Amino acid sequence: MLITLTTDFGSADPFVGIMKGVIAGIHADAQVVDISHGVPPQDLVAGALILRHSVPYFPCGTIHVVVVDPGVGSERRPLLIQCDGNYFVGPDNGVLSLALEGRNPTRIIHLSNPVYHLQPTSTTFHGRDIFAPAAAYLSRGLAADLLGEAVPDFVRLEWPQPIRAADKISGKIIYVDGFGNLFTNIREGELQGLSTAKLVISLGKYEVNGLSSSYTAGTQKLLAVINSWGLLEIAVYKDSAQRRTGAKLGDPVQLSLLK
Repeated sequence: MLITLTTDFGSADPFVGIMKGVIAGIHADAQVVDISHGVPPQDLVAGALILRHSVPYFPCGTIHVVVVDPGVGSERRPLLIQCDGNYFVGPDNGVLSLALEGRNPTRIIHLSNPVYHLQPTSTTFHGRDIFAPAAAYLSRGLAADLLGEAVPDFVRLEWPQPIRAADKISGKIIYVDGFGNLFTNIREGELQGLSTAKLVISLGKYEVNGLSSSYTAGTQKLLAVINSWGLLEIAVYKDSAQRRTGAKLGDPVQLSLLK
C-alpha cells in the first residue's frame, strides 16, 4: 500500500525524515509520497483542504497520514478512518474531515493499542510514535481492528459557507498558496446564474472586474479565476496577490454585479 504524508513540519527540522525512518523500520518496502510539509503551522483548514484536493489523485487503498496537530498530548484522540477503500490516519481535530465530506466511513478506530505505538510514547510527537507506526503496520497488511477500538464518529470541520443576499455574495480568504494566490471559500457552483463578465470582486480597497480564464489574462494587475480546486481565487500574473494586497486569512471578499 502507498502511504502519503501531509504535515505542518516544514523542511528545516528532522521530523518528516524521522517519520519516514519509523515507517521504513516497520515496513522497509513501503512506498511513501510527500503531499506537503508546508501547511502553515497549526492551520487545520489548510491541512484539510490540501488533503481533500489531493486524495482523488491517489489509487484506492492509499494510506493518508496527516499531522497538523496543535492539540497533541491532550484528550484529542489519534484516529484511523477507513472510507471508500482508503485509510486516513491523524488527530481527531477535524483535519481529516473535509476529505470525507459527504461520505460514510466503513470504520473509525481510536489508535489506542500501545502494542503498535513506539515505546516510550511521547506526548509531543504522535506523528513519530503513533501515526507513522499505524500507517506502516497497515501497509504490511495488519488488520485495522487490531490498532484500537471502534468509535462512532470523529470531529468535523464545518465548511465556512459564504453568505448570499440578492445580487451579492460575501466570502473570505481561507488559503494562501506558495505563489501568494488567495483562495476564497466561494465555490464555482455558487456563481451559477450570475454573469461572470459583470462580476466585481472586492478585497479591501482592491477590485477585480470579471473572471479570467487563466493567469495570463492579466499582466501585473489583480485578476480572479476559478482554480483547480473549484474555488474563486484572486491572483496576479507572475506576482503575489498576497504581497500586492497585504491580505491575510479570514479577510472578507465580496462579489457583486455591475448594474
